[in-house]
Amino acid sequence: MAKDVKPTRKNLMEIEDRIELSERGHGTLEKKRDGLIMEFMDILDKAQDVRGELSDDYEVAQKKINMARAMEGDVAVRGAAAALQEHPEITTESKNIMGVVVPQIESSRVSKSLDERGYGIMGTSARIDEAAEAYEDLLESIILAAEVETAMKKMLREIETTKRRVNALEFKLLPELYENQEYIEQKLEEQEREETFRLKKIKEKKEQEEKEARAADDEDAAERDEAEMEQATAGGVPGN
Repeated sequence: MAKDVKPTRKNLMEIEDRIELSERGHGTLEKKRDGLIMEFMDILDKAQDVRGELSDDYEVAQKKINMARAMEGDVAVRGAAAALQEHPEITTESKNIMGVVVPQIESSRVSKSLDERGYGIMGTSARIDEAAEAYEDLLESIILAAEVETAMKKMLREIETTKRRVNALEFKLLPELYENQEYIEQKLEEQEREETFRLKKIKEKKEQEEKEARAADDEDAAERDEAEMEQATAGGVPGN
């Protein structure tokens, strides 16, 4: 790629500006990448806790519903579930983590009191109440897990994108710019040496020409002096 760049001082200045900008961008992206990784590790720890809670809540809910079915029968359990009038409400907002927009899920009307579940208290047993409460806890765990898992996936994608940009700058763009900079500097130094050598030769040639000119002038002057002397001598001899 370096051979495709014209070795001019203008191009050298432009490349130096690009190097400075790329180095600043590389440093910024490295800080962002490291910050994202730290945030991701925190979310990962939270996700592991949420997954454990979700698994525990699921097991408890399965045990409670199985016990209710065994004691009250499927008809009673289904009837209690169908009596629910107010369903849970889910709202989503967003928050910014190191430039990454992640969802923030809010829920309401998930956990309910006995009179809010819709079925008659006298027509059901504690087994159904326990099953309903267990599934309310499970639903809250699912909502929290959905928020954390989505945030974790978005953070991971952003980390990968940032890492690719850092690597592109570090291993491709900056090496090419450094190579171009070195190539142009070498060519400019060669041109400067050639120009210095050319000027030196011109100076030496000029000095030689001036020297030869002075020698020729001295020779002409000597010939004129000799001629004048001969004329003077010839003019001083008496005629016959």
